[in-house]
Amino acid sequence: MGVKMKTYIYKTLSRLFLTVTLAVLTAGVTLQAAPAHADVKARIKDIVQFEGVRDNLLIGYGLAVGLNGTGDTLNNAPFTQQSLIGMLERLGVNIRDLSMTTKNVAAVMVTATLPPFTNEGARIDVTVSTLGDAKSLEGGTLLVTPLLGADGKVYAVAQGSVSVGGFTASGSSGSSVTQNIPTTGRISGGAIVEREVPFRLNSMKTTRLSLRNPDFTTAHRIADTINAFEKADIAHAQNPASVELSLPPGYKGGMVSLLTDIEPLEVQPDQIARVVIDERSGVIVMGAHVHISTVALAQGNLTIRISETPQVSQPTPFSQGGTTTTVPRTSISVDSGSDKKVALLKGGVSLQDLVTSLNALGVGPRDIITILQSIKAAGALQAQLKVM
Repeated sequence: MGVKMKTYIYKTLSRLFLTVTLAVLTAGVTLQAAPAHADVKARIKDIVQFEGVRDNLLIGYGLAVGLNGTGDTLNNAPFTQQSLIGMLERLGVNIRDLSMTTKNVAAVMVTATLPPFTNEGARIDVTVSTLGDAKSLEGGTLLVTPLLGADGKVYAVAQGSVSVGGFTASGSSGSSVTQNIPTTGRISGGAIVEREVPFRLNSMKTTRLSLRNPDFTTAHRIADTINAFEKADIAHAQNPASVELSLPPGYKGGMVSLLTDIEPLEVQPDQIARVVIDERSGVIVMGAHVHISTVALAQGNLTIRISETPQVSQPTPFSQGGTTTTVPRTSISVDSGSDKKVALLKGGVSLQDLVTSLNALGVGPRDIITILQSIKAAGALQAQLKVM
């Protein structure tokens, strides 16, 4: 090999080594600069509810008319018949002693949610659901229905055409096809608010912030964040679920302005280590800070498989008196799990590492749930285990 060739190879290897070295150093700097996990912060308005700022549930009973023969059978739904008679009497029609066989009317329950601080005259959506044996609300119209609150007062009145997202169809032979739920419909903007819920937020001097996920640390952080922003001692954590907020003296704008100022403040919420298991679907949801203490783990099952393979036994050709019979053949195999070994999990192992390892070994969700319950029973799972 010539001198020039050796020099060329040497320079090429040198440049390659320098390139690899720079790449490794750059990767090392990048990995060192990246944090282990970024602190996730949330706005105060996303993790709390302000006292008094809440929805109100409304309910009412009414009639849906105009159904194409899919309404209640009046003989099977006496409440529909009585409601129909009462409605017609109020309109000047007396049919109390007459027999009715119409199937175009259905008794329905009307539900709605009244948002906070909704003014009179505003419109809200309502949901209409059948009470009797009506087959569908398609094409129906809800008649005037008062919607009552928990105090028994009328807060809205509903009426309008019912929009149904499903349908049902049947043939003369009895076969039928149903898609979605045709006995429940919705009226967009179908109710008019007639009464406001009395609540004077701006005149309040104190209020409370209710945490959606109660936690001592989160409540304390919210109070500290508010006090640091306002530069005054106006927020105090009463318990894990509520923070008391006082209006500072001379604050302009009242309580509404104060809540507007503090709700975009960011706080890092905290939570206890929790593992949620849904045994019906095999879903496992784990929270942060879930760890496992040192524990030995062995998993094995005794499986017995029995298979039946019937065979046909035929007589030899030209035999006298022979018959063709079925001869059973049974095979039994037993798997005692003797190849399974005991695994030692050292302290500090996260639950994510455990589940990842079990999935790599082919352990199913049902077995993982059983293993987690056993680890919790042994006192090695440092988290709250909630089984749904």
